[in-house]
Amino acid sequence: MKGIADTGFLVAFLNARDEHHAWAVELADRVTTPLITCEAVLTEAAYLLGSATLVLEVLSSGLLTLEFDLDANREHLVDLAERFSDQTPDLCDLCVVRMSELHSEYPVLTTDRKDFSVYRRNRKQIIPTIFPPER
Repeated sequence: MKGIADTGFLVAFLNARDEHHAWAVELADRVTTPLITCEAVLTEAAYLLGSATLVLEVLSSGLLTLEFDLDANREHLVDLAERFSDQTPDLCDLCVVRMSELHSEYPVLTTDRKDFSVYRRNRKQIIPTIFPPER
């Protein structure tokens, strides 16, 4: 399995008390090449987990690889921010949407059903996502 790791997936994977932990672990077990992500996801996950150490350890484990240059994609991010302004997206979401445009063959692994059900890549395309099962 290949994919783009969003914050919710990473937090669920690293936090055994998270309601989606089992889902995230099961997905991680199916990973065949490192999931791609960005610094914004790592920063947000470290903040939510209260541990930069955990996030750096998972990055070192080979489960994730950084695959995004914010500066090179700045204009695209500004466009996405304007397009989705009614959703008040954070920088992390914008980066993940842009990564989905750049790596269209990869689904986004996320717990953020609310936002990623609305966001579109390349203006009109539904972003392939893998969500935890609804309860």
